[in-house]
Amino acid sequence: MDYLLLKWVHILSSTILFGAGVGSAFHLFASSLRRRIGGVASSSRNVVLADWLLTTPTAILQPVTGLALVHELELPLSTPWVAWSLGLYAVAVACWLPVVVIQIRMRKVAEAAEGQGAPVPAAYDRLFHWWTGLGLAAFFAFLLIFWLMVGKQLPWAD
Repeated sequence: MDYLLLKWVHILSSTILFGAGVGSAFHLFASSLRRRIGGVASSSRNVVLADWLLTTPTAILQPVTGLALVHELELPLSTPWVAWSLGLYAVAVACWLPVVVIQIRMRKVAEAAEGQGAPVPAAYDRLFHWWTGLGLAAFFAFLLIFWLMVGKQLPWAD
């Protein structure tokens, strides 16, 4: 694949991955704080759908295109910014995979409560706290990856 096309796909997919993640997380976070079960159920449905349609394909594309770019540039994987980027991506994915499962559970709990006309249950709140913590960890990992991709150096190294 042509280097510029590969780089474009890598940047575009990272934009979709990060943007969809932040946007859908904000949507679910805000509706969860409002505590209206109809909004929570609707938001959780949309977030799960966004993960399958947007986040999952781009989460797969990122390492594929990133490793292809590293190969094209003939950079060793041990290059510090590359190694850190890969490690941080592994951390982000390790946070995201349970988040996907948690979101599906959140959706089921919210839909069940909505169907019964009940308020947001405590089970949802417990899941929401885990979802928030893991999501923040992945968010900061992605921010650092962006720094490494742009600067091509470790921010803490001379």
